[in-house]
Amino acid sequence: MTTSSSERGVSLGMPQLPAPAYPDDVRARLETDAREVIARYPDSRSALLPLLHLVQSEEGHVTRTGMQFCADMLDLTTAEVTAVATFYTMYRRRPSGDYQVGVCTNTLCAVMGGDAIFETLQEHLGVGNGETTDDGKVTLEHIECNAACDFAPVVMVNWEFFDNQTPGSAKRLVDDLREGRPVQPTRGARLCTFKETARILAGFPDERPGAVEEGGSAGPASLVGLRLARGETAPARVVHPRDGGPHDEPQHPAHRPPTAEHPSSHDAPQQTSASDPAHPAGPAAEEGE
Repeated sequence: MTTSSSERGVSLGMPQLPAPAYPDDVRARLETDAREVIARYPDSRSALLPLLHLVQSEEGHVTRTGMQFCADMLDLTTAEVTAVATFYTMYRRRPSGDYQVGVCTNTLCAVMGGDAIFETLQEHLGVGNGETTDDGKVTLEHIECNAACDFAPVVMVNWEFFDNQTPGSAKRLVDDLREGRPVQPTRGARLCTFKETARILAGFPDERPGAVEEGGSAGPASLVGLRLARGETAPARVVHPRDGGPHDEPQHPAHRPPTAEHPSSHDAPQQTSASDPAHPAGPAAEEGE
């Protein structure tokens, strides 16, 4: 005697329907942009990453329709496109907000206060990791590393840097984003929406007046190693920890502790961690508390 799949508690389900097509006018516009991207590469397959950013700029995330479009343009299978789209975290697989707020919770940022920032923002925004606020403005996520350890703890918004953050400064940042107030990163151009950012990452120019000139570069703290590699060595330092502290020769200006040249409007007031009670990063109570 045999038993059916339903009797065994197994649901075979229905096969997934084909992805819906883009409207004709949208498809025509995307095809024009896609051909421009593909022409940059000797092998069309190399254009897959920027094409995924292109379709992401259309809907705010990479949909099945977008992946089918990429497959059609590059003569690939949807399985090949899906394998790439699901590998890289910069490609969103579900609807997300206008501003992707990523909090670094890797080791250095975490111990400097990144964990406290992330927990504070979850409570303040009422969302969990990878979730979006009800107004569609902010998607919050933790990021393993923002590659800016010398400015820890770091928050990124649409891949622009906000250095030396605290729970309080991060709360002000997301509040400003939700209210539409101007926000200037520590290093880099003024913010644009996630869709606009995706189009720039696809390789199209940033057409906002003055935005290219605002583009940031490495901060002073990041350049210390480069100066040393060039042989710009500082005078020797002799430290006597048992007799009250160091006895240093004056340092060359290039090797003095760096200060931020272009501070963000949301930089933390101090660089110590708010999660360390012995070294608070700001006032005991945040504004409004």
